[in-house]
Amino acid sequence: MHVVFLAGGTASGKSTVARELERLGAWRIDLDEVSRAVLAPGEPCLDEVCAAFGDDLVDPDTGALDRALLARRAFADDESAERLEAIELPHIRARLVRALTSERCGERAPGLCVVEVPLLDRMEPMLDLADEVVVVTCPLDVRRERARGRGMDPDDFDRRVARQPSDDYLRAHADVVLSNAGDEAALERAVRERWGSHAAS
Repeated sequence: MHVVFLAGGTASGKSTVARELERLGAWRIDLDEVSRAVLAPGEPCLDEVCAAFGDDLVDPDTGALDRALLARRAFADDESAERLEAIELPHIRARLVRALTSERCGERAPGLCVVEVPLLDRMEPMLDLADEVVVVTCPLDVRRERARGRGMDPDDFDRRVARQPSDDYLRAHADVVLSNAGDEAALERAVRERWGSHAAS
């Protein structure tokens, strides 16, 4: 099974690429979902986070994490954000390794697995798990307009982009760069041309 790490900024077209690969038969993993899973009630990662940021983060009745409160504390300064990442990343990596290993051993393993990576710069310790790093790029003004069309406030878009790795960083760490300056159909066609014969085989 060929493992692709897929990265790109907000409204770049990363999800379009992931959906098309999934439609072609690839197995799709979203690291945002993995990061939420490691903070589910009863998970060891949650205990470590509470030890670092306060036991009151968890509802005593349900065991559920107050994610908004964690965000306020963890992202109050760079040191706190780095501490949270240092706690979470080993658990995210371990869960991803387990998932990839079990899928590779399955009788009907797909030929391709696409892992959606929200912030590639935070995932550098995990890049050894990828056979290929694919980056989707798109001009910033086009991305801003697309985000606005989806209902995102332009100021919110700019704040998000400021926290994301630059296109130069992404290109420097990519094995493949997909340009999404055109329409969605063109991007989907580029995906089919490159991976269509390998996604499910």
